[in-house]
Amino acid sequence: MEHKRTTETVTRMAMWSGPRNISTALMRSWGSRPDCAVSDEPLYAHYLETCEPALRESHPGWQDVLKSQPMDWRKVVDQLSGDVPGNKDIWYQKQMSHHLTRGMERDWLLGMQNCFLIREPREMITSFIKVIPDPRPEHLGLPQQVELFEWLKKETGTTPPVIDSRDVLENPRGVLGSLCSRVGVPFDEAMLSWEPGPRPEDGVWAPHWYASVEKSTSFGRYTPKPDKVPSRLHGVLAECQSLYDVLADHRIES
Repeated sequence: MEHKRTTETVTRMAMWSGPRNISTALMRSWGSRPDCAVSDEPLYAHYLETCEPALRESHPGWQDVLKSQPMDWRKVVDQLSGDVPGNKDIWYQKQMSHHLTRGMERDWLLGMQNCFLIREPREMITSFIKVIPDPRPEHLGLPQQVELFEWLKKETGTTPPVIDSRDVLENPRGVLGSLCSRVGVPFDEAMLSWEPGPRPEDGVWAPHWYASVEKSTSFGRYTPKPDKVPSRLHGVLAECQSLYDVLADHRIES
């Protein structure tokens, strides 16, 4: 299966994130642009189909997810590399880095503008364990993010854009403006606000995860979380922190 780098006027953005980030709010932001189509975690069903049953069944609504999307990653890649929904100029694809499984080829990614969204691990872990209580680092996506980041640097000779959730919340106009510049599209003020409620493009898992973002109309103000990572997960925190630091060294701050 060969996917070559293409030259076209469409900007295909793949934003690689971990869970419990501001990834859905960022999808709302890009989806507010009139020139942009968005897709919500198109590889989720593939990921669930390949992971161990206990982990699969810990995901709320997992059976509905499997029914809602192709489970074959090749079919998903064909869709993401094909016609842009609504003939838009930009296609923003919200991706979870842990959905990139070991058996997947990656050359198709060279036709994308690949970007990375990170969040301080303590805050991400303490949020994630409210739904899935005993995650490993690979469930939080940071090992896959760093591996993909390094692969893209080697393959393209350039450093992919990295944005941090806290930086976006503290300065959305500045960070998103710089991100737009890095991927070659103009910034649009429409990215700073949106209407509340669900969206047709939201995945079937939205009722389990999107309650907060469905009430929102813009990026919220950053508020530090006091929650502590349980002692049983201190090793997970340490590993995730070292991986986060690799990516954070390259983040766009304004």
